[in-house]
Amino acid sequence: MAELLPLEMLTYILSFLPLSDQKEASLVSRAWYCAAQNALREANVRYNIPVSSASLPAIKSLGLRGVPCVSLTNLDGSPASYQVLQSVAYHLGPHLQSLCLSGGSLTETSFVALILGCPALRSLDLSGCNSLFTSGTLLAQPETAQRVREALGGLCELNLAGLRDLADLSFNRLSSCAPSLERLSLAYCHLTFEPGPTRGSISPQDSSPSLLSFRNLLRFVRERAGRLHALDLSGTSLLPEVLQALGQVAGLQLREVSLHNCRDLSTEAVATFCRQQPGLTSLDLSGCAELADGALLAVSRGLRHLQHLRLGKLQRLTDAGCVALGRLKELRSLDMAECCLVNGRELVQALGSGRGAPCPLASLSLAYCSSLKPQGPSLLTLQALQELDLTARSKLTDASLTKVLQFPQLRQLSLSLLPALTDVGLVAVARGCPSLERLALSHCSLLSDAGWARVAGSWRRLQHLNLSSCSQLTEQTLDAIGQMCKQLCLLDVAMCPGINMAAVRRFQAQLPQVTCVQSRFVGGADLTLTL
Repeated sequence: MAELLPLEMLTYILSFLPLSDQKEASLVSRAWYCAAQNALREANVRYNIPVSSASLPAIKSLGLRGVPCVSLTNLDGSPASYQVLQSVAYHLGPHLQSLCLSGGSLTETSFVALILGCPALRSLDLSGCNSLFTSGTLLAQPETAQRVREALGGLCELNLAGLRDLADLSFNRLSSCAPSLERLSLAYCHLTFEPGPTRGSISPQDSSPSLLSFRNLLRFVRERAGRLHALDLSGTSLLPEVLQALGQVAGLQLREVSLHNCRDLSTEAVATFCRQQPGLTSLDLSGCAELADGALLAVSRGLRHLQHLRLGKLQRLTDAGCVALGRLKELRSLDMAECCLVNGRELVQALGSGRGAPCPLASLSLAYCSSLKPQGPSLLTLQALQELDLTARSKLTDASLTKVLQFPQLRQLSLSLLPALTDVGLVAVARGCPSLERLALSHCSLLSDAGWARVAGSWRRLQHLNLSSCSQLTEQTLDAIGQMCKQLCLLDVAMCPGINMAAVRRFQAQLPQVTCVQSRFVGGADLTLTL
């Protein structure tokens, strides 16, 4: 009866399924296949296209399917690259919504030609494309700028991260071609901060042709305050007073801010910024080394609608600060990796102590938290978890894993670098987490073929599996995985001396639909197999 449903309705139903189940559904019938393809497109799946003449047939095929999101890799100034760019503009351009050119080397001529062929773009990633900005003449011709402005009229997201030659003048020219911009990344660009007050105005005519200044950025933010919602200034040596000047821009209502690795920020500056921008739903403060418990207290008081919080490498945070997390009733993801003074007791109590509706936390990273203890309140209070990272939790044992890892809906789990994990713990994880799609177990040297023979049948949804440096595993493990894990897309068996090239090739024959079998060092040989 499902085949009788309209394609749009069937697509809508399949869009609620995880990717592995959508793949299974696509095998039912042609109607289901078409609906699954539509569902994948609606989920904004990005297709990575290596720039070579061999990619031309694939580009044409993707164009017929109306794929909206692509990433071009290995882009350079060669004739093959220019041919690929022309093909992308012709076959994909009319319906392309997201385009990533990260790290590519392309000329202004080829860039403009590509952009003019993509009038529906909403997201453009130019991170690391330094060749476009080296000369400083990008979009200097008014006629060219006008044509690009017409093509980028609907652009909402622009990523300019890591551009060493980005200056005020080139930034202004490019940003003026995107009047609808809502999200901007200048992460790891070299922003200069002039001494003195930041309230002064600066006109576009005063823009520097060689430097990217905060005063110019502040002018841009003031002009776009009513529309700009997301800003990434990670790694820009942002000063406390500069952050406060940014937060007090009239009409600015940011929802997402990333300040990763802004090492000079103070707890007081973060507290002020939280009061200035109370509508934030996503905040990244990871690597801001000066922040302590007071910053977490300010976040919990000022950002009641926060959903995503990253606090990795804040090595001055303690359990006292974690108590404040209980106030964030809408928190969905939390990263506390490498917070070495947090033992976890107050953290789990705070996250799981909410009254009424259960805690919505779906993603939690406690990787490299050396002080965390397996005793105390159980992670089982966080039953909404779908992603969990316990990498390098050296105090975790088979017994503690048996107690805390009981999440039937968990999709992603990392237990890498657990020296005490044995087959007993592996079996317990398989029983408690049967829905895993991604699993990392690298450097778990006590795992054996016997353990994998027992658990492989439990993880039929598994897509990504990392077994690198599991020194006891042999081709028997590959055989078990090949027979049971039919959804697998990526397998890493690097530095597994018991798995040789012949075994990998047999595995490749068992799973012909595998996208990539990755093995950087197998049985003494450097090997990468891509299907």
